[in-house]
Amino acid sequence: MDLSEDYAHGRRDGLRLALAILAAEEARWAALLGESKSWRTNATRSIRHKALQVAQQRVQTALNRLAPKDDAALTAELDAALKKLGL
Repeated sequence: MDLSEDYAHGRRDGLRLALAILAAEEARWAALLGESKSWRTNATRSIRHKALQVAQQRVQTALNRLAPKDDAALTAELDAALKKLGL
């Protein structure tokens, strides 16, 4: 791999990490939706939840644009990322 490939791979890893963090936060807020007696608190939670969903979509779009075009490179990269995570 040359330097530009390493850089692009690092960017994709960073975006995958951002997606994982956003998914965890979104799940946390999803559990709290409608739990409060206050309508204002419930509305605020709903807005935060929707904002996290939108952020996830935007990061996923950015990741898709940076993904390698050939399927073999993408599969190898995903396999390496999953092994790193222990999945």
